[in-house]
Amino acid sequence: MSFTAELQAFSWRRGVQLLVLGGLLAFVAGQSMWLKFCVLDLDIWWHLKVGDWIIQHAAVPHTGILSRTVANRPWVAYSWGYEVLLSLVHRWFGLVGIGFFGVLLTLAVAYSIFWMSRRLSGRFWYSCLIAVVTCAAFIYNLMPRPVFFTMALFSITLTLILEARRTGRFQLLYWLPPLFVLWANLHIQFVYGLFLVGLLLIVSLAQGLAARIGIQFDFLLEPTLPTGKLGAICAACFLASCIGPYSYHLYTVVYEYSQAKLAYAMIRELQPINFRDSSHYLQLLLTGAGFFALGWRKKVDLFKLSLLAIAAMVAFRTMRDSWFICIPAAACLADFPQATEVTRETADNWFDRTLLAAIVTIFLLVFAPFVDFNQRGLDRAISSMYPVKALNFLRVNPPRGPLYNNLDWGGFLTWYMPDYPVAIDGRNDLYGEELDRLFFNTERGEAYSNDPYLNESGVVLLESKLPLVKLLKSDPRFVLVYEDQLASAFVRNQTQEQK
Repeated sequence: MSFTAELQAFSWRRGVQLLVLGGLLAFVAGQSMWLKFCVLDLDIWWHLKVGDWIIQHAAVPHTGILSRTVANRPWVAYSWGYEVLLSLVHRWFGLVGIGFFGVLLTLAVAYSIFWMSRRLSGRFWYSCLIAVVTCAAFIYNLMPRPVFFTMALFSITLTLILEARRTGRFQLLYWLPPLFVLWANLHIQFVYGLFLVGLLLIVSLAQGLAARIGIQFDFLLEPTLPTGKLGAICAACFLASCIGPYSYHLYTVVYEYSQAKLAYAMIRELQPINFRDSSHYLQLLLTGAGFFALGWRKKVDLFKLSLLAIAAMVAFRTMRDSWFICIPAAACLADFPQATEVTRETADNWFDRTLLAAIVTIFLLVFAPFVDFNQRGLDRAISSMYPVKALNFLRVNPPRGPLYNNLDWGGFLTWYMPDYPVAIDGRNDLYGEELDRLFFNTERGEAYSNDPYLNESGVVLLESKLPLVKLLKSDPRFVLVYEDQLASAFVRNQTQEQK
């Protein structure tokens, strides 16, 4: 339809819906703006520097760039697509660009959940409710980073699968292979999407095999998609995930992550939920509601049941994966009752989406000044969390390297002090369990004199609260040259070296 025709067909009821939805999406994104999540993420800075490196060299890295301790160790920048986008945004718009990039990622996740709920339920207000509760359950557990692409693309993949199963329109699944080409070059958790497709195939195979040998369960919902074609789609998705600069080597990273142990003890977001935050209770509520919606049906959907059960085991084990149960649970709620049992509302069109984007943009532009979301405000947020003053001092009084730093600040140092390759940063897959344990123990002051990287360092920059700082103050090998409540900087004692 033309613009004029769309405008004439537009109703006040639809206008109210779009205004409310725009307000809800702006509220979700506004919370991220207010919290300054975009620049307070410890990992965003090394992502930015990797993106800069890729653009500068017109290639992806294969070794541990930015690090002095593992510079020659093999490494895969599995989020290279995200990193290039981040670098370009920073180049064009500075810190404010990074800020709005994070806001857009948050909006993408929130809208994808609403879109999923709307497609499956056919009801606007019900979908708004599901989206609000689902976002509140997990979206603020993490700061905007590559996994937000995974959340949005996972929602799209699950929607296509469930809609194809409900309607029998297998051609909807033809979108999956090109989607995986994009996904595999944005974030390593594209394997969660492959899990969805693989689980669908396994359930279909299992039910088909049971039927062939005469085993039938009347309480199970029968498969609606041809198993042979599902196998072809699954293979196509796997092959599509290998289209990129790292090809099948991405699966090596997946295997290495599956073997990690120390990171789950060191990093808070990798630990189980502790029910000390309201979002954890919302996650539990959503999970229970998802199982309830599934059990209310006359016949059990084995695919959905398997998905919820496996997702619950993963999500309750690791806070970072809370979304992995919340999104499938939201999908089960959106499909309750079945879409055929209700009158489906007219789907959004290009005119509605354009108007929605305009509403959200206006809301955010009006809101931004009230939360100090500008260059000055972001600078203040960065200075309150990172050792900007200490680094400025070292810039004026440049010490001799190499640099020794604590893990949390490693990513920021790669960006703010690039002339000094870091000892460690947040790339756990690069440094490995052994080095992570060494740096973790050194920070706590355990056998720090045996740390070869500390012993060879010319400048040490640490959080002032770390036990190692107190020990170095009495160590004759180092001299304290700067200290504030946030950071402490030491340089090598030249007098001691001459002795």
